[in-house]
Amino acid sequence: MADKQPQNNQNPSDEIDLGQLFQMTQKGLDRMFRSFLRLFLYLKKNALILLGLAILGGALGFGLNQITSEKLKTDVIVKPNLESKNYLYDVVDEIQANAKAKDTIFFNSIGIEDMDWRWFEIQIGSATVTDDKVDLEYLELLEKFDNSSIVSDVVRSEILNKSSLNHRISFYFKDAKKGQEAAKKIMDYVNSNSYFTELTQVYNENAREKINENEVLIAQLDELIKNYTDKLATRGGLQNENRIVLDNEESIDIRGLFELKNVLIRDTEQKRIELKEQTEAISIINFGQPRQVQKAFFGKNIILIPSILIGLFFLISIGKYLNRKASEMQL
Repeated sequence: MADKQPQNNQNPSDEIDLGQLFQMTQKGLDRMFRSFLRLFLYLKKNALILLGLAILGGALGFGLNQITSEKLKTDVIVKPNLESKNYLYDVVDEIQANAKAKDTIFFNSIGIEDMDWRWFEIQIGSATVTDDKVDLEYLELLEKFDNSSIVSDVVRSEILNKSSLNHRISFYFKDAKKGQEAAKKIMDYVNSNSYFTELTQVYNENAREKINENEVLIAQLDELIKNYTDKLATRGGLQNENRIVLDNEESIDIRGLFELKNVLIRDTEQKRIELKEQTEAISIINFGQPRQVQKAFFGKNIILIPSILIGLFFLISIGKYLNRKASEMQL
C-alpha cells in the first residue's frame, strides 16, 4: 500500500526563486544603466575634442573638394556588328594601356594632342544588366506550336532580348572640350579597322543584291498570282485544297505562293534594316555629353575626413584604456 501512495516530496533546488530572478534582472539592468552612464560621461568629457575634430575634418574635406578637380565622364552606347565584339574589347584595352603609359606617339597619330593623360581613362562593359539564362520553359512552350515563321520570329526576338547586344564605352577626363574631342577621335579610330571596313562593304553589297533579287521575285509572284486568278475567273477553274487547277495545266499551290511572298518581304525588310544599322563595324547608338562623375555621399571628403579623425580618436582612447587595465593587472 505504501508503494501505491504518490510521492509529494519535491527537491528544493527545483523550485524557482522568483526573488533571486528579480534580483538578477535588476543587477543586469543596473549594469546596462551604469555602462550607458559611463559612455555618456565619456562623450561629455570629450565633447569639445570631438566637436573640434569634426569641424577640423569638415574644413579639410571642404578644402580638398575645392582644390581637387572632379573627373568628367562621357558614355557612348555602341553595338558591334559582324561579330566584332571581341575586336571592340581588345581595342579598348589597347587604348587604355596606351593612355596609362602616356604614349603620346600613338595618340598624336590619331589626332589627339595636348591631353592630360593623368586624368584620362577608358572603360567598356555591357550597357544593360541581363540574365545570362534564357527562359527555356517559355521557348519549350513555343516549340509545341506549328513550326511557322511567326513562331520563329518570336523565338528569335526572345533570344535577342535576353542577350546583351549593346555596350557602354565610358571616357573619363578633366577638360570637357578636349575630352569630348578625344572621345570622338578614338571612336573614329575604332571604326577605322581595314578588315571590318572591307567586310562591311561586302556585306552591304550582298544585302543590296539580295534586296533587288527579292523585289524581282516578288514582282514575278504577283504577276503569276494575277494571271492564274484571271484565268480562274474566266475559264472556270476548280479550287481544291488551296490549289488552283486549270484545264490542261498543272495545279498551283496558291497558299505556298503567298507564304513565299511573305518570306521574301520579311527578308527584304530585314536586309534594309541591316543596311541602315551596319554602316560601320561598331554602330554608335548614342554619344553622350560630358557630365561630372557622381560619388557616393559617404565617399566625399567632407564626410570621409571627419569620420577618419573621430575614428582615430576613439582608437587612441581604447588603446589607452586597455594599457591602463593591463598595468593594473600586473600590479
